[in-house]
Amino acid sequence: MADVAGRAGVSSQTVSRVSNGMTNVDVATRDRVLAAMDELGYRPNSAARALKTGRFRSIGVIMFTLSTFGNMRTLDAIATASAEADYSITLIPVALPTQGEVAGAVSRLSEQAIDGIVIIMEAHMLDRADITLPEGLPVVIVDSDAGSRYTVVDADQAQGARLATEHLLDLGHRSVWHIAGPKSSFSAVRRTDSWRQTLHEHRIEAPEVLYGDWSAESGYRHGLALGARPEVTAIFAANDQMALGVLRALHELGRAVPESVSVVGFDDTEEASSFWPPLTTVHQDFSEVGRLCIAALLHEIETTSHETGTTIVPTRLVVRESTAPVS
Repeated sequence: MADVAGRAGVSSQTVSRVSNGMTNVDVATRDRVLAAMDELGYRPNSAARALKTGRFRSIGVIMFTLSTFGNMRTLDAIATASAEADYSITLIPVALPTQGEVAGAVSRLSEQAIDGIVIIMEAHMLDRADITLPEGLPVVIVDSDAGSRYTVVDADQAQGARLATEHLLDLGHRSVWHIAGPKSSFSAVRRTDSWRQTLHEHRIEAPEVLYGDWSAESGYRHGLALGARPEVTAIFAANDQMALGVLRALHELGRAVPESVSVVGFDDTEEASSFWPPLTTVHQDFSEVGRLCIAALLHEIETTSHETGTTIVPTRLVVRESTAPVS
């Protein structure tokens, strides 16, 4: 720092202000200091800065499965928002959603130099006695019902399922069949409950739920079973991948979409508009979920406050050519 100060003709304090991004330095002086840094190859010592400020500018992320569209989009948004705030992230994937795996991930992160943790995981995992979050370490959870104990950010799963179901009913379909995600998934359960409640409000008895695993193959398998039943004219799949499998099954069975069967998905993946026919689906704003997640975490880090409650990001229905009035 002294070498940079000498080269730029300023004080070490001015160099410190520039390296820390402070605004009380005039533009010409800042440019001169930055040029001196480049010439000398100067890089601020983040470890020394952390010792001085008590901040590491690093966030830990624990998540189960990197394979689902929603998790990857949320992680991408979290990484982008963290970088914009000049924070790095340390990712620990959890191979199996067991108490031991989650407890181990929390333990490993608590031993590292991090300022807070984001958890993209089922909330009930955190209710067990063998999982303890580090005392005083800010935590934000994505996709859970743990708002009474932690800060939670989530898309409005119930609203999305209601929009999908009501859209099909408004088209004149007498009932809506549902291919759900895994019973262990919080978001899948919320979507299923909302679908069932919407049918109940329309005085329609909900058909038996068919449970998939988010894959196109599980949607295809259940699509074959539903497509063989003439009374089935409307299917709501809990994600776009399963909806894709349904479209394939109906095509093989000779059930035209949407003339014979209408299909709605959930997520609004980039490929949904290129399905044939283009898929009507529920759009989730994963970018906003990730942004709000980091904003909430940084607020806790900077204010040293522990806040609870749930922030819900609205969903919306994107109507395309896979749905039509019942014929």
